[in-house]
Amino acid sequence: MKIRTLALVVAGLSMAVPIVRSQVGRPPVEALARVGTINVQAAIAGTAEGKQDAAQMQSQFASRTAELQNMEKQIQDIKNRIISGQTTLNDDEKYRLQQQGDRLTRTFQRRQQDFQEDLNDAQQDVVQSIGRRMIATLDKYSKENGYWVVVDTSSQQTPIVYGAPEVDVTQEIIRLYDQTYPAKAAAAQPSTRPAPKSAQPAAKP
Repeated sequence: MKIRTLALVVAGLSMAVPIVRSQVGRPPVEALARVGTINVQAAIAGTAEGKQDAAQMQSQFASRTAELQNMEKQIQDIKNRIISGQTTLNDDEKYRLQQQGDRLTRTFQRRQQDFQEDLNDAQQDVVQSIGRRMIATLDKYSKENGYWVVVDTSSQQTPIVYGAPEVDVTQEIIRLYDQTYPAKAAAAQPSTRPAPKSAQPAAKP
């Protein structure tokens, strides 16, 4: 599952050099134009913490994923029975199967919507938690290495026509993030998320 993109605009604005009329002491042009790129989506997913959170979410939603897959299979089985029994099933049996399939489909759609909403909330929690600290890591790295602008290549709001691999700082930011914020043991990270909607007893179809 994909983890959502967190748009970043890290331009080192607090480091703006005052305009100097004299040419003496002015930074070279290449220093003024130093630009880097980062794939924030890949950076978040690539951190040790991001990988750990992704594994926890996969485990957390595994039973609900299996339930939805099973319901989808039941719906398809009912459709297949109706199709294959066009000439052998009587009208009452066809009607019964059709009603059964409709009820199961409505239940499936409700649970699928609840599942997607809970999954989106969990993903957003991860993005916000890691994203805030990643901004701090990237800001520190950019200032220490003389970057004036670092552009997020994973954001649709900042399409990049071309970016040389040499200016991509994604892996370096992942390394620095993991050094600064090492992943903790899973047992030490109790969930603070609200109970998923599926925790409530579902009405029978």
